[in-house]
Amino acid sequence: MWFDERGSIKNHCSPEPVEGRLSGKGALTGSTLRCLISVLIFTISTSSVQAQAWQCRAPKYLPRPALELPEPGQVRRTPIDGYILALSWSHEYCRGRERDPSMRYQCSGEIGEFGFVLHGLWPEAKGPDYPQYCRNVGVLPRKVVADNICMTPSPQLIQHEWAKHGTCMAKTPQAYFGAARLLFEAVEFPDMAKLSRQVERGTPLTADGLAEAFADINEGLPANAVRVKTNDKGWLQEIRVCLGKDLKPRRCPGFVKGTPGPTVVKVWRGR
Repeated sequence: MWFDERGSIKNHCSPEPVEGRLSGKGALTGSTLRCLISVLIFTISTSSVQAQAWQCRAPKYLPRPALELPEPGQVRRTPIDGYILALSWSHEYCRGRERDPSMRYQCSGEIGEFGFVLHGLWPEAKGPDYPQYCRNVGVLPRKVVADNICMTPSPQLIQHEWAKHGTCMAKTPQAYFGAARLLFEAVEFPDMAKLSRQVERGTPLTADGLAEAFADINEGLPANAVRVKTNDKGWLQEIRVCLGKDLKPRRCPGFVKGTPGPTVVKVWRGR
């Protein structure tokens, strides 16, 4: 179960909207994160989490990522109106990248085999001009990278998500990645191998069908809060879950694009 019978992630959390001091409303404060922990600690589905990172273990040594600073004109401090939890289907992403040194942790099998991984937790605005790069930050400590490498198996992507999105939501990377981890670990995932074989049984998988599969297995998550993203050849790339400022699922706004509902979705199961 991800949310309670009312679809709420707050439970005993304050009913007041989450207020931020970084870039207007919507930043995650320490008290908000502690509240999320108290609620979600009882709702995490351990089996579904482990199924997405088979036997993943952070290596003893991880390289520090490169510093990432915004280009001129990239800084946007628009008020936060909601969030997106972006879940990348690793088998498709890694197709053809198995020997790419820059993708070694996600795609080589060196630290584990991955199903869905966390692309990121992104703040959204009331339109497409979401906030980003709200302040300049330094290179993440190795411990932060190591703590999150089994959830987002790329040191540079971890740095990118903190610099671009996390700086608009939290004062520290620990708060940002802590909230992202709680949300990611609360998601239950459908049997993707089974869904990928629907076409063999004469019932092709559609974007609507995949969204409904996520809704069916996650109490409180409606199908209209899920967007499916495929590449130009119809292969699944990402699942995006739309969240309100209170971090509970909401109908995805019109500007959150996805693959049209009736479109057939192909799922690469890996080699």
